Amino acid sequence: MNNNRTKVFVFLLFYLLTFLPLRAQFRINLGGSSPLRKLQIAEMAINNLYVDTVNEEKLVEDAIKGMLKELDPHSTYANAKEVKAMNEPLQGNFDGIGVQFNMVEDTLLVIQPTTNGPSEKVGIVAGDRIVTVNDTAIAGVKMSKEEIMKRLRGPRGTKVKLGIVRRSVKEMLYFTVKRDKIPVKSIDAVYMIRPQVGYIRIGSFGATTHKEFMEGVEKLKAQGMHDLILDLQDNGGGYLQTAVQIANEFLQRNDLIVYTDGLRAKRTEYKADGNGKLLSGKVIVLVNELTASAAEIVSGAIQDQDRGTIVGRRSFGKGLVQRPVDLPDGSMIRLTIAHYYTPAGRCIQKPYKKGDLKEYEMDFENRLKHGELTNRDSIHFVDSLKCLTLRKQRTVYGGGGIMPDEFVPLDTMQYTRFHRQLAAKSLIVNANLKYIDNQRKLLKKQYPTFESFRDHFELPQSVIDGILEQAEKEKVKPKDDEELQRTLPYLRLQLKSLVARDLWDMSEYFQLMNAKNDIVQRALQLLN
Repeated sequence: MNNNRTKVFVFLLFYLLTFLPLRAQFRINLGGSSPLRKLQIAEMAINNLYVDTVNEEKLVEDAIKGMLKELDPHSTYANAKEVKAMNEPLQGNFDGIGVQFNMVEDTLLVIQPTTNGPSEKVGIVAGDRIVTVNDTAIAGVKMSKEEIMKRLRGPRGTKVKLGIVRRSVKEMLYFTVKRDKIPVKSIDAVYMIRPQVGYIRIGSFGATTHKEFMEGVEKLKAQGMHDLILDLQDNGGGYLQTAVQIANEFLQRNDLIVYTDGLRAKRTEYKADGNGKLLSGKVIVLVNELTASAAEIVSGAIQDQDRGTIVGRRSFGKGLVQRPVDLPDGSMIRLTIAHYYTPAGRCIQKPYKKGDLKEYEMDFENRLKHGELTNRDSIHFVDSLKCLTLRKQRTVYGGGGIMPDEFVPLDTMQYTRFHRQLAAKSLIVNANLKYIDNQRKLLKKQYPTFESFRDHFELPQSVIDGILEQAEKEKVKPKDDEELQRTLPYLRLQLKSLVARDLWDMSEYFQLMNAKNDIVQRALQLLN
């Protein structure tokens, strides 16, 4: 019935637009109509009357994007494919074969199979090269990473045949892998950084983050943890409810964690239940300019309730609440409906001009230019943004992001321009992949434990030389010898950490990298 009505309407619209005078058309299109009606008529007119063929689906998508563009920076549209890719890291799992991999010269190199995952169960090991999927070549054919992932992933229970090349084995090996649910970890590292001091780094706030976090807490308590460093550097956020769960572990009963408020979304408060497992002991939360959203909720709650110390640099300032609006084709609008506020009443969201996304995205460069990332004295707040913490009545400021209690400047001497260029060209990652691919067995034999690797391994100079030679071919050069010498120590540390990651896991990577992380080191000084 609705379809017939639509056809009749299209016919009448076509008749009116084709045969009535232009002035009459204008009155019919606009006179007395709602904005929604106006949009419907415009779309139908273009689709049915335009001189050339149009892609109706793209036309509608562009219209939606155009409307959202004039709102805030975080109201967005995503098509069905983008929605799926966006949700997987937060949902905590996906269906696949269970390998960490990277591309080396158009070939998929297995970095690590997932423990007890489908690939490990059939005998696939680190260092294997997957060259065919269901007898279709994926190596040496310039297939995109997305296309390869599409072939490897599939519904749980389905099977995929993999052709594998393995060092020291002449003939091709074939494995049939039964796809299964593959967990996606959101906790990057859990380890004892000092006696009685635990360290947990959260990469994002997903559906399984709280469970992973509590498993890490129990592990560290069993090792004697009394105080905790919670690392939220570079954490872009995630689920609000997960942030509330994490903050709840530190706060007393009825302590306010966060509240949301909007024009059409009434104020909603989230409070602690008093059953947390981390109600005692010192807490230090680490933040930087890429700490955002849910991570700012946790750090803001701990700061406002005077439960711990925030160390680092002012966080990103993403305090807008998005509600997903699912569309029939699997696409989604994420529409801002409210603001986040810390317990002391600070709005986390930094200022923005509606429709000016470019200026918003330039915030990091502007902070660096104005000296905010390198000098605390360059940061100025107006008195109207002043708030007081709820227990000790300390002064804190709203107006965008969480300002740390202990400021740690960005070390521009360590992160040189030359190093940033090497990373941008993927020269560091590629050199590590080639090295670990050639030396994996020898390194495993030579360093059976991470502790022996940490204390005795030194990166061969040949790896550094190879990077510098390739950099010269890519026309990437240090400004002078002084910049080169400043770059080399951090480059060696990064490469050693990457090797540790590929031999063990991310916890080992951060154990090494944190030795030169100024924010982590400042936290340790405060605990001492």
